[in-house]
Amino acid sequence: MVHFTKRLFIFLFLIFSCVHSLFAQGIRLSDQAKVSVITCGSGDQLYSIFGHTGLRISDPVHQLDVVFNYGTFDFATPNFYGKFVKGDLDYYVSTSSFQQFLYEYQSDNRDVFEQELNLNPAQKQQLFEALNKNLYTEERSYRYKFIDKNCTTMVMDKVNDVLKGTKITKNKPYQPSYRAVINPFLESLYYEKLGINIIFGKRPDAEAEQLFLPNELMASLSKLQVEGKPLVTVTHTHFLQDKNLLKRVWWNTSYTLLFALLLILGANNRFVYLTYFALAGLLGIFLIAVGLYSLHREVLWNYNALLFNPLYLPLVISILRKNSKQVVFFIKLNTVLLLIYTLYLAFQSYFTVLLPFIVTNGFILFRLYRWEKKSIK
Repeated sequence: MVHFTKRLFIFLFLIFSCVHSLFAQGIRLSDQAKVSVITCGSGDQLYSIFGHTGLRISDPVHQLDVVFNYGTFDFATPNFYGKFVKGDLDYYVSTSSFQQFLYEYQSDNRDVFEQELNLNPAQKQQLFEALNKNLYTEERSYRYKFIDKNCTTMVMDKVNDVLKGTKITKNKPYQPSYRAVINPFLESLYYEKLGINIIFGKRPDAEAEQLFLPNELMASLSKLQVEGKPLVTVTHTHFLQDKNLLKRVWWNTSYTLLFALLLILGANNRFVYLTYFALAGLLGIFLIAVGLYSLHREVLWNYNALLFNPLYLPLVISILRKNSKQVVFFIKLNTVLLLIYTLYLAFQSYFTVLLPFIVTNGFILFRLYRWEKKSIK
């Protein structure tokens, strides 16, 4: 009964949204119409941790109050995860009433801010028509990219299209890297932070010149002057997150990882060490494969494959075959590659995130080397 009621609600909501959108087509906005950028804060799910951006068009004369949302995706898409990893997953624009939009984000305990834009009637109409065109043409969908094209960059581009002269850009000074922008959002989600920093390659280490996150757009809008006037006329706070309701997972901290790695090191067991290196080698193959397979620029040239090195696999095989000459060779080779990786990473902002693995790998390589030397004697 609960599932049926939920499905009925979703069905009715979709019908309402479609009717509302169809009604909105062809409307000539009145002088009372307002255009606003909606910025929503972080949610509990990983896909919502970086926030969300929407565009609100309201006109009391036409009883119009709709939010255009460029962050819509469908889990039912065939091969959803494969498409997401490859980088050819389509997101699309959808609409909802502002009250429904606000209710959804309040229910998820997420901040909701609104910035009214100082646009003239012609600009408002141009933007409104462009948004409606997106709903009913092939422009409805777009190829999602984490940094280059997402719900925030799409809204920024739509507003920039109607601005004269000055365009929305990111405020300076820039952060030293995209990782430095992203990691603060993940402070309470250690394993998500770890995973993202492992799977990201070289590009996120570049200076973060591009605006791509909702809070960045909000900050840029608040400072932007167009023709000598502030672009934002007023900012509304519709909802503030209740910090007391945030979900905290006790095990999602660095302490559990350190405990697990200490157990591995303390085991002082050849089988445990070989299992660890076999898993590390397989992860390295995965990182290389994703870098070759994916269209996401963020995962290309992933030097973390030097930490989770595929060459640990032939080392494991050499030890199992008791080929001492090969064992010593692969231990030395992997040690050199680990040192190169450590020297490079020492100058990166997330060095401490991966330091436990560097220490673990180095210790195991040293222990295996000593065992092999003893067995040779």
